[in-house]
Amino acid sequence: MAYQLEGMLLEECTCKAICPCWVGEDPDGGACEGTLAWHFEQGTIDGVDVSGLTFGMLAHIPGNVLRGQWRALAFVDERASAAQESAIVSVFTGKQGGPVADLAQLVGEVLSVERVPIVFEVEKGRGRFRMGGAVEAEIEPLRGAGDLPTTLTDAVFSSIPGAPAYVGKASRYRADAPALGIDVALRGHNAVQGRFRFRS
Repeated sequence: MAYQLEGMLLEECTCKAICPCWVGEDPDGGACEGTLAWHFEQGTIDGVDVSGLTFGMLAHIPGNVLRGQWRALAFVDERASAAQESAIVSVFTGKQGGPVADLAQLVGEVLSVERVPIVFEVEKGRGRFRMGGAVEAEIEPLRGAGDLPTTLTDAVFSSIPGAPAYVGKASRYRADAPALGIDVALRGHNAVQGRFRFRS
């Protein structure tokens, strides 16, 4: 079993910027409702090409991110074939080991895996994505001296282990998932983007 995946992450949540989960602290308000989307610019899983597809997750994190017990909905790009869907889900449920398995072990329950149309766009540091009718977000990076994006490296927690994360804000974040008890419409809360390279 082996995979090689490279691409971009977009992430939003209900915490204020910067999300305390990334430094191992408890989320703002005691719980976090977050969305993560990994777009595979190029990648193979056990020889199955998944380039151009996106996998997403909407999760309720009940406390400190490192304690796990997340409850989640998973979203697979509707353009994926049955073989591509099976391969992607096997990676993100931890069955393929490697760095993604460390993240997958934090998820205590996946309520469903849904095939939905997914929009994933990044241009000049600004990102936008939509997953079916459940999630929609627009993000922009925070910038510091010299107009350079603010970077977080070697964090306690990361959804793109081994890579720097560019922290920012979501100018708009909407998530509606009755199964998870999530119904949010926020502006100006945490957002993260970054490149990833996962290998097992």
